[in-house]
Amino acid sequence: MPVILIVDDESHIRRLLRQSLEEIEEAGCELIEAENGREALELIEKHRPALVLLDVMMPEMNGFEVCHTIKNELKANDTYVIMLTAKGQEIDRIKGMECGADEYITKPFDPDEIVEKSYKIIKMT
Repeated sequence: MPVILIVDDESHIRRLLRQSLEEIEEAGCELIEAENGREALELIEKHRPALVLLDVMMPEMNGFEVCHTIKNELKANDTYVIMLTAKGQEIDRIKGMECGADEYITKPFDPDEIVEKSYKIIKMT
């Protein structure tokens, strides 16, 4: 069963993403959540998600650090990372891509776009 990890310190963003991805969950994908970077890394090591929807600005460990750890230390190159962040400057996007993000999407985002991308990434279309 493919796993999608939602990582954001704001509960309303996690709730929005979970509600948006309900149909994917019903199709056989497991949705899990983390509210900070350290918790996210623990879940990534345990579950090896197919997709991580990752905020940048979080306590304990920011999204850039988490992404770098996923791709370089855990060697989880098969985990697709989409950074979802309010940090919309070009320098932030470049930093996200340099740390290993597969995509960088700024908030506010279109939930339908996230659902469509998620289906494609976990190949449930």
